[in-house]
Amino acid sequence: MPTVTLQSAAAFEAAKKLLPGGVNSPVRAYKSVGRDPIVIAGGQGATVTDVDGNTYVDYVGSFGPLILGHAPARVIEAITRTAAKGTSFGMPTELETQLAQLVVDAVASVEVVRFVNSGTEATMSAIRLARGATGRSKVIKCTGCYHGHSDGLLVQAGSGATTLGVPSSPGVPSAITSETLLVPFNDLDAMRDSMSDDVACVIVEPIGGNMGTIPPRSGYLQGLRKLCDEHGAILIFDEVMTGFRVAYGCAQSLYEVTPDLTCMGKVVGGGLPCAAYGGREDLMRQMAPDGPVYQAGTLSGNPLAMAAGIATLEALRDSDAYGRLEQSSAALAEGLAAAAADAGVTVCVVRVGSMITCFFNASAPANYDEACASDTDAFTVFFGGMLDRGVVLPPSQFETWFVSTVHDASVIQQTLEAARGAFQDVANR
Repeated sequence: MPTVTLQSAAAFEAAKKLLPGGVNSPVRAYKSVGRDPIVIAGGQGATVTDVDGNTYVDYVGSFGPLILGHAPARVIEAITRTAAKGTSFGMPTELETQLAQLVVDAVASVEVVRFVNSGTEATMSAIRLARGATGRSKVIKCTGCYHGHSDGLLVQAGSGATTLGVPSSPGVPSAITSETLLVPFNDLDAMRDSMSDDVACVIVEPIGGNMGTIPPRSGYLQGLRKLCDEHGAILIFDEVMTGFRVAYGCAQSLYEVTPDLTCMGKVVGGGLPCAAYGGREDLMRQMAPDGPVYQAGTLSGNPLAMAAGIATLEALRDSDAYGRLEQSSAALAEGLAAAAADAGVTVCVVRVGSMITCFFNASAPANYDEACASDTDAFTVFFGGMLDRGVVLPPSQFETWFVSTVHDASVIQQTLEAARGAFQDVANR
C-alpha cells in the first residue's frame, strides 16, 4: 500500500511558495523519482519520521555525515553543553585546536588544517591554494565527480546535477570554466594526455560518490600521484564524502596514496555544517594570515560544529565502529544482490565500506558514462517501492547510500524484506 503522506504534501506546497522548488538543495525535491518529497519531523538511530507520522529506515543519512545515526547521545550532549556557553564568537576557541589535533592524528597526509563551513568552501579554497602555490591556473577534474558548486567546478558534475540533466549551469562564465579540464574517472591515459606544466592541480574523489559509488581501478590513484609529481602539480583528494566514512584514516589510507591536499566534510562535523582542507605544512602555511592566499569565514570553526566533530571522531576512534559498519554493509549488499536475482532484475551492487549503490546495470560502472547507462526508470520504481515499504533511499540512481553504526542486523533484515517486494515491483512494471 502506498504510504499516506498528506501532511508532507501540504508542507511541500507551503515551502514551494517561499523556496525555489520548495527545497534548499535540488535533489531533495524528488524530481528524478517523480514524487513529492517526504517532509521530516525528526530522526532517531537508523530511522526518520515524517510529518505524517510514518517511520522509515534511512539510508540518506543527511548524504553522509550521520555515520553514528540520528541524534547519537554523545553528539547531542556535546552540542548541548557547548551551546549553553554560546554558539559563535568570531574569536578562537580551544575546540578548534582539539578537532584539528584529531584530524592531524588520523590523516597521515594532513599536517596543518583549516576549518570551513561546507565541502564547496573546502574544495574552492584548496584549489585557490594550489593555484597560489604553483602560479598556474588550470585545474583537471573528472567527469561526473562533484566538488561543490563553485563556478570553476560546476562542469559535468555528478549526483544532483546529473539527475536534473544540467551538468553545467547558467550563470557560470565560460572564461572561468575554460580553466577546467575534464577527463573520465579511472582513465590514466586521458589524464596523461591532459596533463601539462600549466596545470595547477588535479582534484579527484578517491572513490567516486556523486555518480553512485565507483571505486578506483587498481593503480589509478597511484598513477595520479606519479603524474602530478612529474609535472609539479598539486594532487587534491576530495574526501568530503569518503573522509572518516570508509576508514578512520580516510580513503587515502585504504589505497595507500598520499595527496598534497585533502578536503573533508560531512562526518568531520558530526552532522553540523563543517568541512576542512589540509595537507602539507609548506602548502598550508601559504594561507592567510601566515601567507598571501586569502580565505575567511564568519562561522568557520564555530563551537557547535567543533564539539559535534570531536564527539563523532572520538566515537569512531575509540570503538569497533568500522568493523560493525563493514559487517552490516556487506550483509546489505549481498542481500540486495540476492533479492534482485530472485526477482529476475538486473542490478550490480557496488560497495566500498559503508558506501553502497545499487546500479540498475549489468556490470559495475567505472566512470560517469557507464553509470549513466543505468536504467533510471527501474530505479524510480524501486525507490517508490522501498519508500512505500518503510525504507527511504537517496532519491537518485546517482547518489550513494550510507549505512550507519546503528544499522544493525534487524534493520538490515527489515531493509531486505522491503527490497524483495520493491524488486518484484520492478520486475512487474
